[in-house]
Amino acid sequence: MENARTITNPVKGDGGSGARDAARPFVHVLADSSDKLAGICSILEQQFAIAGERLDAEAKLSQVPFAIVIRAELRDVDNIAAIKKRAAKLAKATKRIFLVDHPSHAGVSQAYALGATLVLPGPINKIKLLAALADPAEPASASSSAAPQPDNAVETAATAIASMFTAVTLGEPLDVDGTKEAGRKIADRITEHGLSEWLTTVRRHHEGTYQHCLLVTGIAIDFGLSLGVGRTDLERLYSAAMFHDIGKAQIPLAILDKPGRLDAEERAMIETHPAAGYEFLKDHENISPEILDAVRHHHEYLDGSGYPDALCGESINDVVRILTISDIFAALIEHRHYKPTMPRTEAYNILCGIPGKLEKALVTSFKQVALTR
Repeated sequence: MENARTITNPVKGDGGSGARDAARPFVHVLADSSDKLAGICSILEQQFAIAGERLDAEAKLSQVPFAIVIRAELRDVDNIAAIKKRAAKLAKATKRIFLVDHPSHAGVSQAYALGATLVLPGPINKIKLLAALADPAEPASASSSAAPQPDNAVETAATAIASMFTAVTLGEPLDVDGTKEAGRKIADRITEHGLSEWLTTVRRHHEGTYQHCLLVTGIAIDFGLSLGVGRTDLERLYSAAMFHDIGKAQIPLAILDKPGRLDAEERAMIETHPAAGYEFLKDHENISPEILDAVRHHHEYLDGSGYPDALCGESINDVVRILTISDIFAALIEHRHYKPTMPRTEAYNILCGIPGKLEKALVTSFKQVALTR
């Protein structure tokens, strides 16, 4: 088996790959060893038509699969080069799932930079992998009927977020201009195609902290557009949204991705991220005081019950107020494969039921963004 380079699993009696695709969803598996390749294929072969190849073999992907599953050591430059060599064909798959053996921010960021739509870190979990492949990642609301557009803005933004997290984790320089440019592309996309299309596309292609940042940015942009903010204020808004959770790069993935309720110690660690993000960004050029303020204070509430500085009332500026509403709404409607996606109507009703913490006039203005745009 060690010398195996390719594995195929056509449906019995199909006579070829065309019949295989018609019968079951086609999944292509890539791995950096025969053992890893055989292990993933054995998990998938009962439910999917599969074909697999080792990364050190000649690329033979001749048809577009529904999904691609990659298990490889992403600290190996040869593996990274082999994945990049297949980038054009990988991009055509609806799902690109990376299985990362070492659960670190650097590994996850590298996977997203290579085009992952979902990263499953840690030991292989058969149930999670099959659920991720079976789940269409479509929200249950009527707004999901928006036709998806080409994903250039999504991939550019996801790569920018991956780059941010890598910079924090490894202490590397931050590409501020590249991140702002990614935000501008999201603004252009939403101006042309609307918010609902953006939400549908992001929830189909991303998960966890990356999905959340993309959702918050899109929602904040559309909220700003609906309020008629000027170009300069819109740039502040999408830049703040792109950067707002950068402090989470210092929080263990096991806490960030925990499906259940956080305990007191975990909650305390999560609440360090706004100040941590501010500390990382404060000495970078081209990041304005308004953006820094939003990064540090997007969890502050008008009644003084937020963190890290317990600001209240007029101490909280307009960009922060808009970003906070967008952040809460995004958290409510984001897609997780272990729970149903909350309908936008229900999420907006929850926003309206938060007493004294959010500016009432802004929550009222947010209604058309939440429900109809």
